[in-house]
Amino acid sequence: MRDTDKKMWVQQIFRTGFFLTLLSFILTGAKPRILSGKGPTRNVLFIFVDDLRPDLGCYGNSFVQSPHIDALAAKAVIFNRHYVVVPTCGASRAALLTGYRPRTKSDLSNEIMEREVSRVTTDKGSSGTFIGHFRRNGYKTIGIGKVSHSADGYVYKYLEPRSDKQELPGNWDEVLLDAGKWGTGWNAFFGYADGSNRNMLKGEVKPYEAADVSDEGYPDGLTAKLAVNKLAELAANGKPFFLGVGFYKPHLPFNAPQKYWDLYDESSLPIAAMPDLPVNVHRESLQESGEFGSYKNGEEKASLDRRVSDAYSRKLRHGYYACVSYMDAQVGKLLDKLKETGLDKNTIVVLWGDHGWHLGDDRVWGKHTLSEWSLRSPLIVKLPGSQKGSISDHIISSVDIYPTIMDLCGIKSPENIDGKSHAEMIKRNARSKKDQVAYSYYNNGITCRTDRYRLTRYYRKSEPVLELYDYLKDPNETKNIANDNPEVVQKLLPLLEKGNTGIYTTVGGKD
Repeated sequence: MRDTDKKMWVQQIFRTGFFLTLLSFILTGAKPRILSGKGPTRNVLFIFVDDLRPDLGCYGNSFVQSPHIDALAAKAVIFNRHYVVVPTCGASRAALLTGYRPRTKSDLSNEIMEREVSRVTTDKGSSGTFIGHFRRNGYKTIGIGKVSHSADGYVYKYLEPRSDKQELPGNWDEVLLDAGKWGTGWNAFFGYADGSNRNMLKGEVKPYEAADVSDEGYPDGLTAKLAVNKLAELAANGKPFFLGVGFYKPHLPFNAPQKYWDLYDESSLPIAAMPDLPVNVHRESLQESGEFGSYKNGEEKASLDRRVSDAYSRKLRHGYYACVSYMDAQVGKLLDKLKETGLDKNTIVVLWGDHGWHLGDDRVWGKHTLSEWSLRSPLIVKLPGSQKGSISDHIISSVDIYPTIMDLCGIKSPENIDGKSHAEMIKRNARSKKDQVAYSYYNNGITCRTDRYRLTRYYRKSEPVLELYDYLKDPNETKNIANDNPEVVQKLLPLLEKGNTGIYTTVGGKD
């Protein structure tokens, strides 16, 4: 690529947004420079988990029972401070898969995969995701379950028959899902044990269910079975692979087999550490639990005006934890098969949560805030062979995962992506750098997380537009201290502005 082309590439990224930039290369006949390394050396099993906050035993939660993920973590690097780029499923996964931060407000929507990423394809695969990059570098790529935003990898509306249009065309050699009695991926995603789903029942359902069924009585059990069979096939094939497995739980509804509910004593479960509104924060920074409210038969309604009762809070937390344990058991089946086939000796395992979730924190039930509760999620990276586990306080963003796994596999990443590789830190178990920062975007705001602080700026009229939290003194974000610490704000504002990709330029976020 000539120097003039490189300059135009960079300029166009910031002018039109990262997905449209990639599209322009296809339309003009030019291609971004993507170089191959030495070739495939390691397989990758990437486990995508929906709505998983870091409530796991390996993250210090003594109430949650997650023995299989904990066993994985015991021989892996646990990133204690991993932050997603956008606190909503589709946009978060888009940032992960492309290695780019959002450039336009439309990049924050769940439809970003369908609207932009799916349009950016070449004859050898998508230019925009690390899945396509693996494929171009000789890997067989298989997706099972929810990897991108779609529940099964295909584009269609709720309650419609599944289409033949892939959400990430050109990325996959195989896109698989066993939708069982639910028929389609979206029906399964919102499914209840009798084969019904939230949408067909028009929301007249509870946000939780405990049914006396086997693991395969809910969709994630079917996904695990499919993935286990695929691992056996891949082991026999002997070719390098990327296998993405996406589990639905613990996403709403909190539905899991009864045996996982039985693991918990509901009365002993804690409620949120911060169950009320934070001080000096405008309500526009939070949200009214709209997704949670779409389950109309719940015993209580969530609201910023009044928190739900402690008893109902424990009921909902019980359901969430049961789903975590159910999902954990399915992860265990994959890990067992990996070891049984000998694939563990040459396979990198990554477990990633697409964002966090407020379990009544700040009176919110859901994601969609620029809060630690929404933005912090698990990231566990296990290299092949024996390895001593470690917990890293290294700040890492989801956009960094693309170049990191490429480095770990000996493949060069595309030029100009936003993510930075942390592979050396993983391989050498090095200490974190103090100057690390993670940027996130939503709700007309940008936030940056540093070693000690989070500074958030909202591009709106409602005051306050600046929020500052000191996690050394206030780990639960109980009070916005921006007005009391102008010197800290002024020091962090230039750092925050480095993360402003042009997504917000005026009050209200209108370009």
